[in-house]
Amino acid sequence: MAFLAKLKQSFGTTFSFFADSWAELKKVRWPNRKELTSYSIVVLLTIAFVTIYFWLLDIGISSLVELIV
Repeated sequence: MAFLAKLKQSFGTTFSFFADSWAELKKVRWPNRKELTSYSIVVLLTIAFVTIYFWLLDIGISSLVELIV
């Protein structure tokens, strides 16, 4: 009987977890189309700048290594 009680308790906590998760998702304020577009542009520009920075850094380090070698 203890096994069945423990099994019932674990399923109860699982269902409780999903019910609580669903309740929390209902509280979320999702961005509208304008906000989502502006956030996406900021992310893409940040990725582009970081990519260019590391590309230039890589070229500079490669040039230094070639001068040393």
